[in-house]
Amino acid sequence: MTDWQEIPGGITAPKGYKAAGIIAGLKPSGAPDLALIWSEVDAIAAGVFTTSQVRAACVDYCRQKLEDKHTARAILCNAGQANAATGAQGWEDAIECAELVANALAISPDSVLLASTGVIGQRIRMDAMRSGIPKLVPAMSETGSDAAAKAIVTTDLVTKSIALETTLHGRPVRIGGICKGSGMIHPNMATMLAFVTCDAMVSSHLWQDMVKRAADRSFNQITVDGDTSTNDTLIALANGQSRTPAITEPGPDADKIEAMLTAVCQHLAKAIARDGEGATCLIECQVSGAPDDAAARQIAKTVVGSSLVKSAVFGRDPNWGRIAGAAGRAGVIFDQNNLQIKLGNFLLMENGQPQTFDRQAASDYLKQAAAGEYLKGDTVLISVSIGNGSGSGVAWGCDLSYDYVKINAEYTT
Repeated sequence: MTDWQEIPGGITAPKGYKAAGIIAGLKPSGAPDLALIWSEVDAIAAGVFTTSQVRAACVDYCRQKLEDKHTARAILCNAGQANAATGAQGWEDAIECAELVANALAISPDSVLLASTGVIGQRIRMDAMRSGIPKLVPAMSETGSDAAAKAIVTTDLVTKSIALETTLHGRPVRIGGICKGSGMIHPNMATMLAFVTCDAMVSSHLWQDMVKRAADRSFNQITVDGDTSTNDTLIALANGQSRTPAITEPGPDADKIEAMLTAVCQHLAKAIARDGEGATCLIECQVSGAPDDAAARQIAKTVVGSSLVKSAVFGRDPNWGRIAGAAGRAGVIFDQNNLQIKLGNFLLMENGQPQTFDRQAASDYLKQAAAGEYLKGDTVLISVSIGNGSGSGVAWGCDLSYDYVKINAEYTT
């Protein structure tokens, strides 16, 4: 039983936010490609970014801004060009983008954060940005979440958004989010952009800690193809417009907000994994009995990240040996005689020994997961227990299909 409920509205469900998404001419396809998220007042800002040594200009820009200042008013996101590996000129382009937004909104450039997605090595088409950004401001609305969600996607087949509401001290508090991601997805962030808004007031140090922990339990626990991107960005704003008492220290209020924040991030993360390039189903691996939660999460994401496991799921082959192999190489010490593996309700291994099971029924279980309506099919559930420890963790991935190779073989051609 949760303390919140899902509501419509996405990124603009919390009070005091507007958003827009337009066609600026950045994508050759002519699809929407420029989004703006706006807080009507200064919002506490936190971010988690790629761990790659090759980073987009927007990543370094945001890191620098958030080190110097823990508030923001606007997030600009372009799709089409990643502006990564673009040298000094790419940095200058990022600075100009922030200044263009600041001029259009009559705010300081220091209050603007940036995100980009698209082809690595391509600078942003600044002529399109110069003409497009002034059009964003009049397009902003309190119902603009869907338009913004459409404008940030690249190879995604669907948009991804969520909003939740709870009550603090008798007043509603909301957290909303949108994200994009489909390929180049791997733990320690991925080619994914995620933006979260909250109308509670949370102190900057608490908000950053909450966002980091939520990312560790969500976006850092998904994998599609084992590739970490240059542009991974999670930015979260908290603007205090719910008018609830400020949360400045750990306690029940902070725990409630963090739990809802984590739920928002996990919903978005699972949507990314399910929308993996060429995927036909979502894979969830639950691990228990580990020495601690970090060890359990490590095993879980190794299992869902295994190309052999992913291929077996796509082939509807209940090959539990691949699951055991992935768990064993995850870097966590355990006694293989304690290993238990389940596929759905099928017990495949117990106390390190293979079990007799109905292979055809297990194969049919995998087929059913891919048979549902897109993004609404059943999840392939893999359960792994390695002992009697208190640690538990979850990770999400998708199967590996022929289409994944096709999509990425032709990405820039």
